[in-house]
Amino acid sequence: MNRMNILKKASVFIAVIITVMGLNAQSGKPVRIGVDGLTHDHIHGLLNKYKERTDIRVVGIAEPNKEKAKMLSDRYGFDMSIVYNDLATMIAETKPEGVVAFNSIYGHLNTVEICAPRGIHVMLEKPLAVSVEHAEKMEKLARENNIYLLTNYETTWYPAHYKAFEMAVQNQEIGDINKVMINDGHKGPVEIGCSPEFLAWLTDPVLNGGGAVIDFGCYGANLMTWIMQNQEPETVTAVLQTVKPEVYPKVDDQATIILTYPKTQAIIQGSWNWPVDRKDLSIYGKEGYIAVHNQRDLEYRLTRSAPKEKIEVTAFPSVAKEPFGYFANVIRGKLKVNATDLSSLENNLIVVKILAAAKQSAAEGRTIRFKK
Repeated sequence: MNRMNILKKASVFIAVIITVMGLNAQSGKPVRIGVDGLTHDHIHGLLNKYKERTDIRVVGIAEPNKEKAKMLSDRYGFDMSIVYNDLATMIAETKPEGVVAFNSIYGHLNTVEICAPRGIHVMLEKPLAVSVEHAEKMEKLARENNIYLLTNYETTWYPAHYKAFEMAVQNQEIGDINKVMINDGHKGPVEIGCSPEFLAWLTDPVLNGGGAVIDFGCYGANLMTWIMQNQEPETVTAVLQTVKPEVYPKVDDQATIILTYPKTQAIIQGSWNWPVDRKDLSIYGKEGYIAVHNQRDLEYRLTRSAPKEKIEVTAFPSVAKEPFGYFANVIRGKLKVNATDLSSLENNLIVVKILAAAKQSAAEGRTIRFKK
């Protein structure tokens, strides 16, 4: 081997080492995160203790309502210099790797339209979109631009859900699943003191896509789609009511959705009229049942003759136990998003279709056969 070839091979080897070292250094850096909107009250989950995090760094915020931004700046300590009037400007100035959206559900499409062509990954607060039309446009943009498009639900981070899934779906410990009941909601967004900025779009049929049917029906649709491993329902039947028209004149505040599958039925109840906060589900099989009462408390009977058991579940099946760590790990390639995951685009496209069919069913007073 002559000296020239040796030098060439050495230079290639050095280049590889430098590249690997660069990638390793990059993977160790906090993920640069941008925020689109501050009007969703779930923003507190990000801003609370965000300065103590080492996995993400909030580099920019897009929020035209400077009064709202200043109020949150005073509370959480971010500098108003990172707040921009619009998302495109914020991205140009701060170069985020991912954007989390805390705007109206209607605004999700605009978030993706701006981020996707720039190769910026997106995580939205539930649900994915206000309509199937919006959802399909967002899917197309995500696929064409090879970005992650994730949807975040509070219930995704309940350890008891994963234990119930392991027992009922993976291990089939209660036999064939024939009925699932999922209940979500609270006294109502006005009643629990949601911010005026949040209420302005949450109670708007265009900006939110509906009332309780969207706000809390989406949880059940998401969980049931996960339990059924992305199998679409055969039919959707829904009844929507406005029990408090003096409080919610434009949208429903009570929703019941029935989904049917070849051998399974789901009843999803979303309401702004529960006397207490609820996020619980029960899975019934041929032999037994599993009930998730909250984040950690799980009850089950595996057979009719078995005694009732109660356990507290604290173990979480992933290195990421909350949404922003999850988003960072996905962006860095440390976690893979499977099509059947609760946050996946595939699951959440089905969720939007279920919610659209539910609204149609209630409006027309009939069962809707699900479009494949």
